[in-house]
Amino acid sequence: MIDHALAAENALLKVRLAETEAALADAVEAQRRLESIIGELRRERFGPASEKLDPEQFNLPLEDVEIAQGILEAAQEKARRALNGSGTNAERPARRNRGHLPAHLPRIERVIEPASTLCPCGCGQMVKIG
Repeated sequence: MIDHALAAENALLKVRLAETEAALADAVEAQRRLESIIGELRRERFGPASEKLDPEQFNLPLEDVEIAQGILEAAQEKARRALNGSGTNAERPARRNRGHLPAHLPRIERVIEPASTLCPCGCGQMVKIG
């Protein structure tokens, strides 16, 4: 029995290690991509041909940076989940009891109406809303 438990725990740890290594590889690749984009931006900005770059094209490399940053954040989140042991399972939504009273409590409905349905400013009859 102990051997089976140890084998199962070993298999689980191997799966978590594989998930962590995959997430780490994704994060390293995203970091490498970000560094290459930053290097390109530096060469364009400060290199010998920096004066020839059209000002309207300055934002084009930033889009690549945003995409790479999103990939890096996703890889880091995947690594965090793998380290915490949640793996690839989706998180369950919180179970909350909003607006439902227990069945044993009495239900009392009260309707409160104004003494007069004429508008105080004199513009006419008030109307029920809601």
